[in-house]
Amino acid sequence: MSEAEFAAMRQQMVGEITLHTVLQTGRLGKAALSRRVMEAMGRVPRHAFVRDDLQQLAYADTPLPSDCGKTISQPFIVALMTDLLDLQPGERVLEVGTGWGYQSAVLAELGARVYSVELIEPLAREARRRLARLGYAMVEVRIGDGRAGWPEHAPYDKIIVSAAPDWVPVPLLEQLKPGGRMVIPAGMSELQQLLLIEKDTAGRLASRAVLPVRFSMLEEPESG
Repeated sequence: MSEAEFAAMRQQMVGEITLHTVLQTGRLGKAALSRRVMEAMGRVPRHAFVRDDLQQLAYADTPLPSDCGKTISQPFIVALMTDLLDLQPGERVLEVGTGWGYQSAVLAELGARVYSVELIEPLAREARRRLARLGYAMVEVRIGDGRAGWPEHAPYDKIIVSAAPDWVPVPLLEQLKPGGRMVIPAGMSELQQLLLIEKDTAGRLASRAVLPVRFSMLEEPESG
């Protein structure tokens, strides 16, 4: 397919995200996501982060299989999670669960400095390759246990997690800067909720469930 065709499909995807948001107004408490987020979704070439055999489906508002048994998230969920972060240019973001780097690219489009942790080495290598090819120099990818965060670069203005733990890992809460936000799915596979966690300037935490979701579980490293 041509780049012009992909661009047209990308704008159609943005329209579908807009409609999906309207349909979720009751849960979200608003009928539209941030203009900056929607513009970023309209710029990032999602087809560059999916398998070659799925290129024609790259801009469908649905999750798609990736590699190593993982998926690339539904565009609406990527946009919603990004919107919930209320990301500002120049902020430092910890991302847990890089995959092939699509969410990382959206964050970078909004001017963030992204530190992304991926447990599965082939996914991390592929993310680095794809992000570098597209010029996303503000994203750094590390292979490791996302539950532990990336303490060397903490504290973070924002944290986003793209796989679901049973419980929110304590190290991530500790690495969130006072005044910061974390967006994370959590819970057992049939009972997951997308959570927005905020830490006030005194370090107190508050959370609210945004909507039910279904993510891959956040895996732990193999022991031994």
